[in-house]
Order: sequence, then structure tokens, then C-alpha cells
Amino acid sequence: MHTPSYLKQYEELYAEDPRQAARAWFRDARYGLFLHYGLYSLLGRHEWVQLREKIPVAEYAKLADQFTAERFDADEIARFALACGMRYVNITTRHHDSFCLFKTGQTDFHVLNTPCGRDLVGELAAACAKHGLGLCLYYSHGRDWRHPHAPNNDAYGSHARPEYDPPEPSYAYGEDHDLDKYLAFMTAQITELLTQYGPIAAIWLDGIGVPLSGDAAAFKCQTLYDRIHGMQPQVLVSYKQGLLGTEDFFAPEHGVPDPKADERKRGRMPAGPDTLIEVCTTMCPKSWGYMKERAGQHLGEEEVWQKLCEARERGYNLLLNTGPLPDGNIDPEDETVLRRVGQRLCREEGAGSSRA
Repeated sequence: MHTPSYLKQYEELYAEDPRQAARAWFRDARYGLFLHYGLYSLLGRHEWVQLREKIPVAEYAKLADQFTAERFDADEIARFALACGMRYVNITTRHHDSFCLFKTGQTDFHVLNTPCGRDLVGELAAACAKHGLGLCLYYSHGRDWRHPHAPNNDAYGSHARPEYDPPEPSYAYGEDHDLDKYLAFMTAQITELLTQYGPIAAIWLDGIGVPLSGDAAAFKCQTLYDRIHGMQPQVLVSYKQGLLGTEDFFAPEHGVPDPKADERKRGRMPAGPDTLIEVCTTMCPKSWGYMKERAGQHLGEEEVWQKLCEARERGYNLLLNTGPLPDGNIDPEDETVLRRVGQRLCREEGAGSSRA
């Protein structure tokens, strides 16, 4: 059985138990790069711009005609992550707006139907494999602002979809709405992600607030998890702070939630030393995608360093996000800071080796 490049140091364990090898790798990895990139990047007004500004579906879709990603360089991103001391990369394959950065036969709303004309997920998969990085794939599961049968506001609250007035004509309503059609769409897309790009380190699901606001069982997530593990047994599955509690690792935002908090905030993340936790946070305050007005307000070197130190002290991973510029280039403000932090990590690890 061929060992994925990111698991080379766990080859013997991988031969015995691929998922346990992946768990051991994840615990050791400690630090990853998160990339929020998509059509919203072109506007530079937050990744939720479609919902916040109630941009109609057809109007928002016109942004695809401007999407060139001319400076999205997957090999350079992989090299950058390594220089920063990171062991894995996570990219938004499909965010809440439903635009896909990968080749898919389930919708025409994808990157190959833009002036870019390239499969960005495929390029990043090749670069990560080349450089021994784990590739994690973000996928918006609970929210979709385009698919006719995605979770609606009637059943799942006001933030499931934009509140259009008049109602969005492309959405299905009432008895015409069928969540199972949306679930089939997602299952087909996640199957594509697991069959087109070689070994994947993790499927990272987002949008947990929607199923937690209604009938979570209707989403049939355990069936999806089992399908993922059946296709690639080493893949780790996460659904933020835990929708079922059976996820392989838990990825709360900004910090570990208080176990006494309500379920929407704490999820179903089990307690105990064997629980794998990854805290995700972002360089740009209160935004994950590129936000032009917050230039100069991003995290500085000391702030990032303190977050890394806290993660190490408390035994969880840090997944640190940057929102690439509209052209796909890493934000220079973040690049400078993260490279400096990487240099500090290198010096620290070198000093530790010398003492040993």
C-alpha cells in the first residue's frame, strides 16, 4: 500500500492502520495554513458579502466572469507554508456561495468556467504531494446560498440563506423543497474531491450553525463520514466543534469553547486527552476572506507567536487563515508576518536540537 507523502514518517503505522497513522501525524503537525479564496475575494468585503448585502444569486454569479486567479501559484503557496513552519494546508474548495475551486460535474458554477480556467484544488494537491504537506479540504456543508434545495430559513433560522425581498426565484420553497437533493449533491461533490486528487489529509466541513438550529439528523452526517472513511481510510473528518461527536478532530473558531457553554458554541466535542483539537483563527480581524478596509489591522508577529505558544501549551493545533488577494496572491501583510514567525520557529527548533 502506497504511503501518502505527508505520512512518510508514519509508514509502518500506516501499513497497519491508516487512520491511526493520520491521527499521529495530525497530533505532531501542530500548525497549518488556511486559505479562504473565492469570488468574494474580488469584492474584498468579507466572505459573507452575498448574504450581508443580499446580492441576488444571478448578480453574484456574474463575478465568475472576472475570476482570473492569475497570481495563484500552488507551488509557491506550498513553499510558503513550509517556510512558515506549517505541516499542512487547508483551502476552501466550496464556500457558502457555492462557487467551486475544483473540477466538478455537479454544477457549472466552478473555476474551470471562468477566465482562470484552471483547477486550483488540483494544482494545490499536486504541490502539497510534492512537498510532503497534508492537504485538507474545506467544504461548506451546512450552508449554501445557491443550490435550490439547500437548507432554508424556515427550518434552520435567518442565517441559513440571504433574506431576499422579493424571494429569490431560483430557490425551492414549501413542498417543492427537498433537502435530500442537496445532500446527494454534496455527497457527489465530496466523492469527486476524494477521487480526483490523490490522498487527502482531511475533509473539513463548515456551516455547523445551520444543522444545530434545526433537525441535525436530517443531514445524515454519520453516513457521509462512513463513506469518506470507506473511500480513503486515512482521511480525518472534522465538523467544526462537533456535530455528532464522532468526528476525528474538532476545529472550534478562535479558542477551545467552554464546556459549560450552550451546544451551538461548544458542539459535541468530547473531553479527554485523546481528543484531537485544532483551533482555527484568522490574520484579518473578523474576516476570513480578503477585506480591503482592514488593511494594516492584521495580526502582528507577536500576536501570532502568542497564539502558537498557547496552542503548544494546551496541546492543540493552530490553523491560521489568510485571505488571498483578488488575484490569488498571498496578502503581503500576512506573508511578511508569517515568514518572520516561521524563522522564529526554525531558530527555536534548532536550539532545541542543539540542547539535545
